[in-house]
Amino acid sequence: MPRVLNPILPGFNADPSIIRLGDDYYIATSTFEWYPGVQIHHSKDLANWELVIRPLSRKSQLDMRGNPDSCGVWAPCLTHDGEKFWLVYTDVKRKDGSFKDTHNYIVYAPKIEGPWSDPIYINSSGFDPSLFHDEDGKKWFINMLQDHRRRPRSFAGIRLQEWDPKQEKLVGPMKTIFHGTELDLVEGPHLYKRNGYYYLLTAEGGTAYEHACTLARSRDILGPYELHPQKYIVTSKDHPLAPLQRAGHGDIVDTPDGKTYVVHLAGRPTTQFRRCVLGRETAIQEAYWDKDDWLYVKNGPVPSLYVDLPASRDDTAYWSEQRYTFNTSDGLHKDFQWLRTPEPERIFNLADGKLELIGREAIGSWFEQALVARRQTHFSYDAETVVDFSPIDERQFAGLTAYYCRYNFFYLTVTAHADGQRELLIMSSEASWPEGRLTFPIISQAIPNEGKVKLAMTIRGKKLQFFYALEGEEQKEIGKVFDASLLCDECGGHQAHGSFTGAFVGMACSDIDGQEKRAKFDYFTYKPVKDESDRYEV
Repeated sequence: MPRVLNPILPGFNADPSIIRLGDDYYIATSTFEWYPGVQIHHSKDLANWELVIRPLSRKSQLDMRGNPDSCGVWAPCLTHDGEKFWLVYTDVKRKDGSFKDTHNYIVYAPKIEGPWSDPIYINSSGFDPSLFHDEDGKKWFINMLQDHRRRPRSFAGIRLQEWDPKQEKLVGPMKTIFHGTELDLVEGPHLYKRNGYYYLLTAEGGTAYEHACTLARSRDILGPYELHPQKYIVTSKDHPLAPLQRAGHGDIVDTPDGKTYVVHLAGRPTTQFRRCVLGRETAIQEAYWDKDDWLYVKNGPVPSLYVDLPASRDDTAYWSEQRYTFNTSDGLHKDFQWLRTPEPERIFNLADGKLELIGREAIGSWFEQALVARRQTHFSYDAETVVDFSPIDERQFAGLTAYYCRYNFFYLTVTAHADGQRELLIMSSEASWPEGRLTFPIISQAIPNEGKVKLAMTIRGKKLQFFYALEGEEQKEIGKVFDASLLCDECGGHQAHGSFTGAFVGMACSDIDGQEKRAKFDYFTYKPVKDESDRYEV
């Protein structure tokens, strides 16, 4: 079988939930505050994946305006009961402090492409819910349970209750079926049934460097559940030099020919600070059921960088330059997302072959900002765009940004001085790490008041450099070399146990005068670069 390099879904694709339907595999991953919600990829061979839909795409399903960074859609679970697809998800409205507002919903669809239903509210007692379809026709809702009295962590075990699809509500008694191990922070439950056993796969240890997949089983769905002989079937917690770190939160899938695989999240840290700029990605491991009816990961529990899969991976598209144009008939390319709002017409439109951003709140707003971006999926890349923008003062600005969250971004803007003279200005949150004060160094360059401006950026590992060019002129550097490694979970305002996304690159526009000043972008390019210093991609 071909050896394939992990991860199979690179760049911010966390909390994978996988199913197989005939010869088709589907993986759903978290999207947090990025809209539309939930990424669902499709594959025929487990090696080559294509994004097919983000199903939470209208206001009735998801409205995240006001959600803090790294809140929003957590850990979706995708299942199929033989008749339709079911998707369970959490919309997290707050995560800091003892109380967490975690609203759990179910949507369903006859096909993966939809149409997806309006959401059915389930509860708010915890997060990371899943839906298990038992052989007798019963459906069980499983999620972690929160207890705000517990200190310092509110994780109180895995709760199970029957869900009635006809009444569209939970019925019968609630039962806490698993309290986890001493690793603590038990979450991300998935149930399976095999050879008379119910198997419970959970995530433990938080989502940073102590993360793990824990397996337990019982003859009765209500328990008691006994632990796997190894406790943790996937983890890097005791192996700090393993190439895949932060391994945990997994799901299990069988192939038509009887092989078993575990998908799980993982991070690939760089720099001496172990920073994961690509966020938590989806990796896959070959597994097998042994004579004791326990599942073991091949060469595990430490995840392997390479895995044997049914097919080799075609990386042509992954390493190709992507040039995005903005034709109205094509719509916005599926690589792009925006932040929080279910009303994208308020922040952008496509007209005359341009992407027009409508100036809203300042970059970093948790409510309504005009920012359209794509994931950073390579450790080194070039990005470029051309903007037509005529600001009248310093409260109107638009341009090119490398963005993680409100606390961590780099932003080359076209703006104006208080006297109306147009200028380039770099906003960097570099100086605010780790306190999050958002103090910007002033790096400005006066430019003519008329004409388009090319804005560009190069990232080579941890080094970020901005460039600009006026019409008819050569490209020039602007500003210093910035530390791009700050665009990571470990520096995301709440650090590794509270920041869960990944770096993006894209275009933004703000008008805090409230006049809705428009910025027009001609195109956007993203060009991957193979950096010889990178131990993962060369």
